Amino acid sequence: MSGGEYRYVWRIAFRNFLNSFRPRQIRGNEIGKDYIGNVYYEIPADPSRGKRKPARWYDPPKGLDFQDPLPSEWESWLRMRRMEPPTNDEISKNLAIAETKKLNADKLEAKRLADGGSMPTTLERGPQSFPKYKDFHVGDIEDDHRNKY
Repeated sequence: MSGGEYRYVWRIAFRNFLNSFRPRQIRGNEIGKDYIGNVYYEIPADPSRGKRKPARWYDPPKGLDFQDPLPSEWESWLRMRRMEPPTNDEISKNLAIAETKKLNADKLEAKRLADGGSMPTTLERGPQSFPKYKDFHVGDIEDDHRNKY
């Protein structure tokens, strides 16, 4: 055993340590862009090299580093729940549906207030994550349940 193969281990380790500070040049195919400004990339799978799944990621626009939630269509593509990226028609259709739901919710809330419904004046904070309204008190139901049985 000459030991020649172990001679440069420290040199190799030091070189790898220095190279770890260099930015990696990952080049992927740009797949699309959403209405927030996120750009989505993919490196396709290559089974001949042992890579069975594609690598997918996104770059947020400057100043909005990972603060806004992703559109659900793009998130499902990133998490490999769908194979094809979403189309612009699909995204615009889902945005229109979301806007319609917001408008309908506002109309229902305005109608409820016009009919004499009350707004929650003080929200009780605690372990529950929903507001308590004066009109609907849980204690009334519990008292009624106790009196029945």
